[in-house]
Amino acid sequence: MAKKDNQFERRRARVRRTLKAHAVGRPRLSVHRSSKHIYAQIIDDAGGKTLAAASSLEKDLRGSMKTGADKAAAAAIGKLVAERALKAGVTSVVFDRGGYLYHGRVKALADAAREGGLSF
Repeated sequence: MAKKDNQFERRRARVRRTLKAHAVGRPRLSVHRSSKHIYAQIIDDAGGKTLAAASSLEKDLRGSMKTGADKAAAAAIGKLVAERALKAGVTSVVFDRGGYLYHGRVKALADAAREGGLSF
């Protein structure tokens, strides 16, 4: 188990290092997924502040979703975080997938955020 965690942390650090090189002052759309939920937040690294956030734990979304751990939930979170970002004045971000592969729920969230008006 320790080896798998170490590989994940190395992959996360590699992704973050690449993002910092390409960010050019844009905020970061960070994704975290667990076995039961998915979370997304837009972070301004220069100011150290979260500009917008959404998760499958929110009460108004829980009733409409079957579970917080499927692609439909990820798409709903992607649209919601894009809507909140546009309200906060953010239109362009860099996508931080963390150590997760760009596949499944992470890809569904990214596609929904793009449809919601974010560009990355």
